[in-house]
Amino acid sequence: MNGESRTYDAAGVSLAKAEEIVERLRGAVESTGAAGFGAFAGLYALDDRRLLAASTDSVGSKLILARRAERLHWAGMDLAAHCINDVITTGADPLFFLDYIAANSIRLDQVTELVEGAAEVCRAANCMLIGGETAELPGVYREDELDFAGTCVGIVERDRLIDGSRCAAGDTIVGFASSGLHTNGFTLVRELVGDGDFDADLLLAPHRLYLEEVHALRDRADVKALAHVTGGAILGNLARVLPEGLEARIDWDAWERPPVFAWLVEQGVDEQELRRVFNVGIGMCAVVADAPGDALVIGELA
Repeated sequence: MNGESRTYDAAGVSLAKAEEIVERLRGAVESTGAAGFGAFAGLYALDDRRLLAASTDSVGSKLILARRAERLHWAGMDLAAHCINDVITTGADPLFFLDYIAANSIRLDQVTELVEGAAEVCRAANCMLIGGETAELPGVYREDELDFAGTCVGIVERDRLIDGSRCAAGDTIVGFASSGLHTNGFTLVRELVGDGDFDADLLLAPHRLYLEEVHALRDRADVKALAHVTGGAILGNLARVLPEGLEARIDWDAWERPPVFAWLVEQGVDEQELRRVFNVGIGMCAVVADAPGDALVIGELA
């Protein structure tokens, strides 16, 4: 990418377009009786007391580098952790997970690695992997191309629901450290890597699961909102869970970033783009009235 802009847009992905798509689809979704479209997980009232929370996602183009580096087990972990993290932002506990694998031509060894990686995270989250689909689609996917997506469903008591509605100015933002890039920004990362060798341990570290950390924080603090830091980075994802009129003010020097973000800077990605696209070291944010003494405070609401 010598002489070119090191940005997500220049690499071919528009975050603004993603936001526009959500707004264009809102009417169709809400016409079915659904509410809260655009949140990390959709909610369905199971009865007067309980709600189901569900989220669908994919590994995205990180899967291309994972395949090159023979780290598909890690990609399986990425998928399950990403979907489960989305569900727990509502306060729900995960119940079950389903996966979808599609390729030009199915290879048993690749499918096995992906599913075993997802199962590892599901076991850690006490979440059953109850099934899925494997599709061989030579008319849709190019030769050697592979895709991996999944859905997680969880359950939450209505009086334990976390939806951000109680957030207020002066509340504290707590951050949970990321393991690295997680599963976002890889269209740009792949442009930076090109066809050359790369450090798989640096770039492909599996997406962290935050279930235990969230449970521990809820035991010690009133958690008003949770934001999984995925596409759109810290500010964009916090904005999804905050009431209108509130904004997050982040102390960007409050934590140490994993080494991969220094690598991005070395490749020419500037600070503004890092904060706009990547998690820069924080994979989940919680909004609380009073943070426990050992919590990592990264900002406040205003």
